[in-house]
Amino acid sequence: MEQSCPRLGERGHGTWYFHCSATNLIGRKERVRRGGYPSQAAARRARDGWLTTTEADRTAQGWTVERWLRHWLDNRTKIRPTTRFHYTRDVENVLIPQLGRYRLGDLDAPLLRTVFAEIAATRNSKGRPQSASAMNHLRTTLRATLNLAVKEGVLDCNPARHIEIAGYQQPHAKEWTDARVQSWEQTGARPAVAVWTADQLAEFLGAVNDEPLFTLWWLAGLRGLRRGELCGLRWSDIDLDRGTLTIERNRTTAGYHVVEGAPKTPAGRRSVALGKRSVQILRVHRRHEQDRKAEAAENGTPWTDSGSVFTRSDGKPINPNYATTRFRILVRRAGLPPVRLHDCATAPRPSPTKPAPTSKPCRTSSGTPAS
Repeated sequence: MEQSCPRLGERGHGTWYFHCSATNLIGRKERVRRGGYPSQAAARRARDGWLTTTEADRTAQGWTVERWLRHWLDNRTKIRPTTRFHYTRDVENVLIPQLGRYRLGDLDAPLLRTVFAEIAATRNSKGRPQSASAMNHLRTTLRATLNLAVKEGVLDCNPARHIEIAGYQQPHAKEWTDARVQSWEQTGARPAVAVWTADQLAEFLGAVNDEPLFTLWWLAGLRGLRRGELCGLRWSDIDLDRGTLTIERNRTTAGYHVVEGAPKTPAGRRSVALGKRSVQILRVHRRHEQDRKAEAAENGTPWTDSGSVFTRSDGKPINPNYATTRFRILVRRAGLPPVRLHDCATAPRPSPTKPAPTSKPCRTSSGTPAS
């Protein structure tokens, strides 16, 4: 009501406010309005105190954590779509709900430890306890956002560097020995990262040699190719006469969207020697693809000549998520201990004295992979 308040003359009625503005380090005009002061002199002292604080403190108080997280994401313009997806998931699903209401200037080590302890006590989207790996990824995301705040002078130091994740260790691959298999069958417990023995890999390849994607499983297990590399592989990248293939692209997913681009690192772009058996399997697979294309033309069904090595029933490249799901089903059918398709490439190669199966490498099947 300001000057029209009928009780304005009463002693002790109402409180004093101040409002002012200043330019922060990012060059933006920052306005502030605060109240609750018992006298004009107290409000003036508070105003003068705010104006004389360091620019870094004033800027940190002007940014909420939610606003800063979104600002950080908007400025991450040179990251891969999959990396952006994972950052966005951390920010939107966890960091903003848990920390978004705070101001940057309020963040300190005790507060962040408390919040991370509360997050660790929750369950993930699958109803399972938060893993140490997921918590470490969350810490990495928060540290990256606050590093930018330090770099731009908004914060003097990064309080997230004091967060410790209990139980986190860099995953180390463990082989599925007989003892580990027996323990898994009895208790269901399994290593965080597990790989097959050479005999287990050979057993799997023998069990799936009639699969339309047998060649994909073969190259993953025997030539160490990753899922994204295999799903992005094209016939133009393969020289069967010389027995080599070149990794030129990576086809993966960011949520429900398929993303195709260059390998993540320069070292990912490389040539791979195939060997006679792998060349033979690829030749059979190529004939199978040519037969499918001819059959589609004869029946008048749609076919896209994508040039991809591994395709759906319409010739388009397969969805990487389909490869993962199909692999998981086949492992379960084969009665083998579970491994990720990503870790199939790290399994020991079968010994030359015990070659992998040489029966039919691939055949036409009604179970043509779908998107």
